[in-house]
Amino acid sequence: MTQNSDLSAQMDALGRRARAAASVLSFAPAAAKTKALDAAADAIIAQSDTIIAANARDMDYGRNKGLSPAMMDRLMLDGARIRSIAEGLRAVAAQDDPVGRVLAEWDRPNGLRITRVATPLGVIGVVYESRPNVTADAGALCLKAGNAVILRGGSESFHSSQAIHACLVAGLREAGLPEDSIQLVPTRDREAVSAMLQMTDWIDVIVPRGGKGLVGLVQREARVPVFAHLEGIVHIYVDAKADHELARRVVLNAKTRRTGICGSAECLLIHRDIAATLGADLVRDLIAAGVEVRADETLQSIDGTVPAEADDWGREFLDMIIAARVVDDIDAAIAHIRQFGSNHTDCILTEDHTAVARFFERLDSAILMHNSSTQFADGGEFGMGAELGIATGKLHARGPVGAEQLTSFKYLVTSKGAVRS
Repeated sequence: MTQNSDLSAQMDALGRRARAAASVLSFAPAAAKTKALDAAADAIIAQSDTIIAANARDMDYGRNKGLSPAMMDRLMLDGARIRSIAEGLRAVAAQDDPVGRVLAEWDRPNGLRITRVATPLGVIGVVYESRPNVTADAGALCLKAGNAVILRGGSESFHSSQAIHACLVAGLREAGLPEDSIQLVPTRDREAVSAMLQMTDWIDVIVPRGGKGLVGLVQREARVPVFAHLEGIVHIYVDAKADHELARRVVLNAKTRRTGICGSAECLLIHRDIAATLGADLVRDLIAAGVEVRADETLQSIDGTVPAEADDWGREFLDMIIAARVVDDIDAAIAHIRQFGSNHTDCILTEDHTAVARFFERLDSAILMHNSSTQFADGGEFGMGAELGIATGKLHARGPVGAEQLTSFKYLVTSKGAVRS
């Protein structure tokens, strides 16, 4: 038997077990799912040292592979981040169960009583890169929504993901739920991803969580439906009527808090009327914080800037780099975002509510913000406990994908013996 046939058989077995688990999870009591997630959180805390040791092996692998500082930051786990993972599990556990929600109900003149109720999607495949916390987030959200999940983490986070997955399985075991409800692909072989994308018999939807290359690969090759999570080409437009101190605080946080996440600001647009005042202060603040500002001709007069190249517009840096441009007005900012954005997250800073309404009305990003750091583009910050990603498509799920977005629905129809004439 060849290596490819071995992998194919292994992936097929994962799919079969996931489908069997999904059939049980579809009607699993809410209390059992809650117990599994709380027990998994307990296991995460109890196994902190084991997880950190596994992560150290991954960090060595990442350094040897030459990962960027931003990617290494995504990969790194410490005590605080492990506690945050456990808190995320508990937050998802505490949410209302999304399965069985009555979405709508109505009576028909023909005697039918029709009810639309939320149901699990079935089996979800999640393909992600170097952030090991996604193992916990994805496992928790899929379970909460009554779905089985097959997880395929990045090669960089291989050992960390295994250690976290073991805690999730321990939680399932304690709650008496099928241990195959959350499975982790046990290989770094890239062919496993290709296999998942073709598993139409077993997987109902694929969720890619990663950079442009990964998402593009999934969209090109998948035969399974995809929840697209495109790159976060996040813009902040600073309007002529922006509050000076608020804008300085928000822009700095939006870029520098964590540069390696999809909500990090990648392009700063400044109204021409404030380019020499507030705009210059914003650029100087970023430079002082260690950010490389790739500026247009107007802003290049500020000491420390770097001339922007054509491909800096519409680029996800995921690093201490930002592109900056002066625009004539809000409509020019909107036009720029439409041309170069990714429909992920975009923000306006202003005290002019007419401008806010125009920005919100004329852009169609999954998340639009006003006077708020784009670092809040996160399901946890939206009250979802965690997220599978920020879906930038328009079908089924959009924006932060939490447990509720991982359900579909069915119609329940009753009558008193109605017949159709």
